[in-house]
Amino acid sequence: MTETETTYCGYRQDKHGMTQLGRIVLDGWLFGFIPETEDCTGWNMGRMQILMDRCEKEWDKYGNLPSQLPLELRQRHVELYEKAMAFAKTKGWDPELGDDD
Repeated sequence: MTETETTYCGYRQDKHGMTQLGRIVLDGWLFGFIPETEDCTGWNMGRMQILMDRCEKEWDKYGNLPSQLPLELRQRHVELYEKAMAFAKTKGWDPELGDDD
């Protein structure tokens, strides 16, 4: 594997940000595990896995449903994901298509 295959390009340089790794970054921001100034550029996959595990553990507390988040987090989730979807659309993301389309 090359260096670029083992590190994440970062949310802002991601294909469109709504990839699996991009969503981990969004959830890291949501739960306050990383500041919004950190988009995980250059993080290796082990570090990304640690962030994903933390996010999954936090989501488990809420049944993995945004509707079960406390009001402040639910509002934050809406803000982050609305912004993320608008950003993704500027990069050609179509919510009707899968990542492979």
